Amino acid sequence: MAHYSPPTQSKASQLIDVVVLVILTVGALFVPLWLGLAGAAKTVAAPIANPTWEALGQNTAQAAKYEALGYTPETAHDLILSRFDYSFSIGALLTMIAVIVLYYVLILRFSEVEYREVISEKFGE
Repeated sequence: MAHYSPPTQSKASQLIDVVVLVILTVGALFVPLWLGLAGAAKTVAAPIANPTWEALGQNTAQAAKYEALGYTPETAHDLILSRFDYSFSIGALLTMIAVIVLYYVLILRFSEVEYREVISEKFGE
């Protein structure tokens, strides 16, 4: 049986592959941030007019830790009172399910094609 040698890829193709992967990685990490789809809540549910540590529900030990970090009751107000927004839409959920299923089908199809190519190169038709 002949020794299998896989097809070689040129340096330019390797460079293009790396650039595309870096762009996809940066896009996957930062596009949700740029679109405002990631992160904590943006608003406070019930703002307090003149916040104090007691009005914010903080005891003396918690207040001391916030002050050690450089916060005052006014600057810590949004940090303490903001909550995560767990709401979602059915349309977004269905879109995400469709994207995942289509990605899975695409990967299976590409894998089948590459598998058949490797078998064909190794053993012939």
